[in-house]
Amino acid sequence: MRKTKKSVEAVVKDIKRKTRRKFSAEEKIRINIISIYKKDDES
Repeated sequence: MRKTKKSVEAVVKDIKRKTRRKFSAEEKIRINIISIYKKDDES
C-alpha cells in the first residue's frame, strides 16, 4: 500500500509543528515581562 503525497506546505507545517519550541510557564512569564519593559523603554 502506498501513501498519498502531501503538499510541500503540509510537510513544512508538519515539521514546524513537531520541532516547535515549548516554553514552560515561567519562561512565558519572563518573556512577557521583558517585552513590557522594552515597550516602556521606547515610550
